[in-house]
Amino acid sequence: MTQTASNASYLTREAFDRLQAELRELSGPGRVEIAKRIEAAREEGDLKENGGYHAAKEEQGKMEARIRQLKQILRDAVVGEAPPDDGVVEPGMVVTVEMFDEEETFLLGSREIADGSDTIRVYSEQSPLGGGINGKAVGETATYEAPNGKIIEVKILSAKPYTP
Repeated sequence: MTQTASNASYLTREAFDRLQAELRELSGPGRVEIAKRIEAAREEGDLKENGGYHAAKEEQGKMEARIRQLKQILRDAVVGEAPPDDGVVEPGMVVTVEMFDEEETFLLGSREIADGSDTIRVYSEQSPLGGGINGKAVGETATYEAPNGKIIEVKILSAKPYTP
């Protein structure tokens, strides 16, 4: 499938492989385990007041949602190596910008690259900010249109490849 800028999401090979493994686990052993838990709770009797049954069904719903999310991410992924350390902003880079007279540092790309890390903010390359700075070099100024219609100016201070 050919990806377009509007639906493709950059992932490192490591992130792609990790997500594939998670999908295999959830789709196989994960589904079997949750089905066993639901069946065991069902055998306890009245389903209306069976907390174990309702909890297992809720967990099953969350797991199926994650499976759908993983399939979509993997289907639309553009897999590549870490970007070069050349000071040009692209997916997979940790970028520091100046906007509104303040510095902000974030990862440009998919949250999945950061492997659930809560220590770094992530902006998609498809977001207004991500689209505005993608391809710009350190020292350049870019503008983007915020969802409220305002034009925001951003200066690129640094861009380095993300390392987990």
